Amino acid sequence: MGLNSCLGGTTMQTLRLVTIPASSSPSRFAFRHLNFLSLHNSSRRPPLTLLVRALSASAVQAASATETADGKVVKPQWKAAIDFKWIRDNKDAVAVNIKNRNSNADLELVLRLYDKLSNLQKEVEQLRGERNVVANKMKGKIEPLERQKLIDEGKNLKEGLMTLEEDLLKLTDELQQEAQSIPNMTHPDVPIGGEDCSTVRKMVGSPREFSFPVKDHVQLGKELDILDFDSAAEVSGSKFYYLKNEAVMLELGLINWTLFEVMKRGFMPLTTPEIVRSSIVEKCGFQPRGTNTQVYSIEGTDQCLIGTAEIPVGGIHMDSILTESLLPLKYVALSHCFRTEAGAAGTATRGLYRVHQFSKVEMFILCRPEESDLYHEELIQIEEDIFSALGLHYKTLDMASVDLGAPAYRKFDVEAWMPGLGRYGEISSASNCTDYQSRRLGIRYRPSEPSSSQPKKVKGNLPPTKFVHTLNATACAVPRMIVSLLENYQQEDGSVIIPEPLRPFVGGLEVIAPKSR
Repeated sequence: MGLNSCLGGTTMQTLRLVTIPASSSPSRFAFRHLNFLSLHNSSRRPPLTLLVRALSASAVQAASATETADGKVVKPQWKAAIDFKWIRDNKDAVAVNIKNRNSNADLELVLRLYDKLSNLQKEVEQLRGERNVVANKMKGKIEPLERQKLIDEGKNLKEGLMTLEEDLLKLTDELQQEAQSIPNMTHPDVPIGGEDCSTVRKMVGSPREFSFPVKDHVQLGKELDILDFDSAAEVSGSKFYYLKNEAVMLELGLINWTLFEVMKRGFMPLTTPEIVRSSIVEKCGFQPRGTNTQVYSIEGTDQCLIGTAEIPVGGIHMDSILTESLLPLKYVALSHCFRTEAGAAGTATRGLYRVHQFSKVEMFILCRPEESDLYHEELIQIEEDIFSALGLHYKTLDMASVDLGAPAYRKFDVEAWMPGLGRYGEISSASNCTDYQSRRLGIRYRPSEPSSSQPKKVKGNLPPTKFVHTLNATACAVPRMIVSLLENYQQEDGSVIIPEPLRPFVGGLEVIAPKSR
């Protein structure tokens, strides 16, 4: 399930929703030496000790804080490796893409800032050249009067250069902030328009026919004594819940079974930090805005709670150069997720369907650019295999352009039939983000050999680095999976059957039966 913004709170203080500024500054991150144990069916997985730390633009920026006249230290906007020349040369296509995605990005402003920056850079280089000429003249034997003239000229050049460099830094920050709101380009097969324009790729199964009145998961959960929304509302507020009795086993069973199924396909399991720096959220392409942010921020810090494990997993290899032999890197991550769900209300979001905190198993892949379409298909196939094994009726959608979100080049959603709610509900999504996130996170790889289109080698006979492509997909969003299972497997006597694949993971439990009074 996609995330559109972030969650907030305070360290040992009351959680309070605040907007993360787009200019949140990055911090230096220590080299991560990852040492994982061997896992079942993971023979293809190479060791990660070959990871090389790179000094990327964002790392340089972190060290380039400036001091204002009033003594305040201001850190520059973090820098993404955006290809501004490509944007300028393809401005018509970029403009159409912005319109198709209903984005508020200001392309004309970005292009004006880029031209202004290019001209300013030329002025700076010219002034630096003049300063060097003056410095060279002073190395020889010259008359005192001529020397003083050169000293005065050098001083003037230095002061002028300092002013221009300050303007250059401010302009660079402004350009970055504006350009980072430009969404990723869109796959040519993506339908254009809003969510209603999305097309069905696949329909699996058909709605179950019931010979008795159907209950929704809220009623089933109360009667089976496995869900408690009322107590959670008193303790935490609306859109929180307690899982009780068999529902606890069902959550743990879903997580373990899903991990087992995904690990069999060569994915490395992770648990992740659930608090990250706000700059990481931004680098993954999520841009909190105004009162509708989905992000819980921690007041007084540059940190926030994650809305999806995609964010901390994407950060593992930030500012790194990977060797090509490591790719693809496949992760399956378990985390809690926190979302404000700002603006969500009504019967369509009741119960477990839309909540502030939930457990989720997320898949994440880093791969070579030419392979990302292939791995996108692999991710959606894994999702479909999981839902088919559980006997769910679902449809897979190729989501329309407006519903993609800024990072996604293409996104497939899976919607399962939820008879108690009387509609299809999203239970999963799979997105190909191409190099949108890696350009912001600074994740590259070095090819083993140069490509035919780029035969030239660089320093040390090494081919130039390339940005990896990143993909993410939901393997199991626990609350919505519980909704689907309770409502589809309910029986006339009020019990709920546990699907066969899950039974070994819930202690052999076959049925959740009403409690005897």
